[in-house]
Amino acid sequence: MSLQSWLIRKMWAKNDARRDAGLTVPEDIVTDCDLCYGTDRKWHLLDIYRPENAAGKLPVLVNFHGGGWVYGTKETYRYYCMELARQGFAVVNPSYRLAPENRFPAPFEDINSVFEYVLRHAEEYGFDTERIIGIGDSAGGTGIGTYACLLTNPALAERFPVTPPNGLHLRALGLNCGLYSMENKRKALRDFLPKGREEETLQLLHIPAHITEDFPPCFLMTAVQDFLRDQPGEMIPLLEKHGIRYEYRLYGDEQHPLGHVFHCNMKDQNAHAANAEELQFFRTLLY
Repeated sequence: MSLQSWLIRKMWAKNDARRDAGLTVPEDIVTDCDLCYGTDRKWHLLDIYRPENAAGKLPVLVNFHGGGWVYGTKETYRYYCMELARQGFAVVNPSYRLAPENRFPAPFEDINSVFEYVLRHAEEYGFDTERIIGIGDSAGGTGIGTYACLLTNPALAERFPVTPPNGLHLRALGLNCGLYSMENKRKALRDFLPKGREEETLQLLHIPAHITEDFPPCFLMTAVQDFLRDQPGEMIPLLEKHGIRYEYRLYGDEQHPLGHVFHCNMKDQNAHAANAEELQFFRTLLY
């Protein structure tokens, strides 16, 4: 493991623990936790959160968490995902295998299994499989954006080492503080890229090259002090070229210097406001 990945695990875990200290499970949601979606009893676990007393099938948000591919679990994202569920969605919050112990394509194999689980258990958990949305931040933005390309670009699908389940369609994406361009990212992703296939893999993950007219509508969120603030600019020209509906938001200012993945801080009203705008974008596509 590189020093960079070691520091991410240590420092980000400390920051996230401070962020979530004192938060509790909301009383107005139903939780089903530690459901196994694969063969790895440590990593292939997911939680499902739904609003209490919800009637009928619910639209589904599937979260692809961030963490530079080397950090994070469903627990890191539980309060954020629970808050989304309170707004009228079923939220699927999985863990996945991390690098460097598990390199590409392990997280994509895992999120693929998560979507298979969603389709297979739709009746049990009240999922509306015609209204599935993918959300992801940081590396998870790379992940869910690439997966959406895999679903909508046959040329990429032929080269990609994962085959999505039949019938899966993403109605929209939430791309939050994500990494989308792989130019000059070999060093930053050295613990994730498979040895000997680094450049090939970077090409597979370079989302702007794989966007087609069938790419889902998307909400692009970043912040004034996000170190990936420039990344939506890599996406927007391609979205416009192919006629893809999108909304772009840059959050924060001098009085509110918001940073990377600020939207996960459920103690910050700026996060609530940003998430509300994203969810409203989804609603315009679902209803």
